[in-house]
Amino acid sequence: MAEAARCTHALCDARFLDELLAARIPGLRITPFGGEGPDDLLALAARHHAPYEAVPTAADDVALVAFTSGTTGRPKGCVHFHRDVLAVADTFSAHVLRPLPDDVFAGSPPLAFTFGLGGLVVFPLRAGASAVLLEQAGPKQLLAAIERHRISVLFTAPTAYRVMLDELAQGIAPDTGSLRRCVSAGENLPEATWRSWYARTGLRLINGIGSTELLHIFLSAADGDIRPGTTGRPVPGWRARIVDREGREVPDGREGLLAVRGPVGCRYLDDPRQAEYVRNGWNVTGDTYVREPDGWFRYVSRADDMIISAGYNIAGPQVEEVLLDHPDVVETAVVGRPDELRGQVVVAYAVVRDGVPRDASTAAALRAFVRARLAPYKSPREVVFLDALPRTATGKLQRFRLREAV
Repeated sequence: MAEAARCTHALCDARFLDELLAARIPGLRITPFGGEGPDDLLALAARHHAPYEAVPTAADDVALVAFTSGTTGRPKGCVHFHRDVLAVADTFSAHVLRPLPDDVFAGSPPLAFTFGLGGLVVFPLRAGASAVLLEQAGPKQLLAAIERHRISVLFTAPTAYRVMLDELAQGIAPDTGSLRRCVSAGENLPEATWRSWYARTGLRLINGIGSTELLHIFLSAADGDIRPGTTGRPVPGWRARIVDREGREVPDGREGLLAVRGPVGCRYLDDPRQAEYVRNGWNVTGDTYVREPDGWFRYVSRADDMIISAGYNIAGPQVEEVLLDHPDVVETAVVGRPDELRGQVVVAYAVVRDGVPRDASTAAALRAFVRARLAPYKSPREVVFLDALPRTATGKLQRFRLREAV
């Protein structure tokens, strides 16, 4: 990524300096921080007594190159201008999140990814609020931080909310009474998770979909405008529609590809995949959605996660939602496996609770659980038990790794 973006300078935590040096990136000047050496950033700053002059920039100068998290393979560099950074603060944050100056933000996404950049840097700065940056931000660490720092705005993924619910159910978890706003993104938020979180905390999870290409969230809803089981509606400043593979808009109620446009657009850094993402002026995100007749957008699956078995279209996330309702299932992912007779068959990968046997009996019980709630052809032909699902640094599920495994 450093070579693709032609990076010439790097700030590096002194604890990881050896790792960066070992990468041997040509022409990269590295300044460590947090160390004891004379070339450490803090030492250099202490010796510099003159004021620093601001670099003149224009609204359409490049501010950052954000790389996608690699859920579908090789990461893509997304170029964003200075005005783009303000645009996401003045759309989703201003109109949906609506932070206050006395809010305290925290969350799990790293700052190197745009979910974290917006939620933990841009949005609190724009509102004059503060943020707690955690080195370890798993669900248990988040719960402890909420109580210790009186966190009021939380950003994390659906899986983390599920794990925190388990901790809260045990009755020994820290106090979460300071929470005011909870944002879920990175993956589809199951309706069952939304309802369980609301029942436990009284807080309405703000679901949303965004992308690195468009910097942050563009479909969402908050407070009384939330409809559990849907993502929401276009954030003010954005437009969205559902199209077929030729770019024609499809009627409400019919599945198609999500296409959006607004104040931020996709600009890949020297990548031919630009022509796939931007079509006729619309950003086609690669998600399959349905727009309801009253304008709400409901997630179906990633377009490449649709399983076609014996002529049936099966959305993996729909099967996952059912499996997540089973009391023994902690995490699950459903993908298609090539099959000579049917084209594909449904395979479920599952992480079960401690003490639950990972055997044929449990697999049969999970398949029967799905058959009782969905059409029989959607039930997994096989259940594979794992210790953990493959995820990116932001917590996004890497289904392509599971498809490679089958």
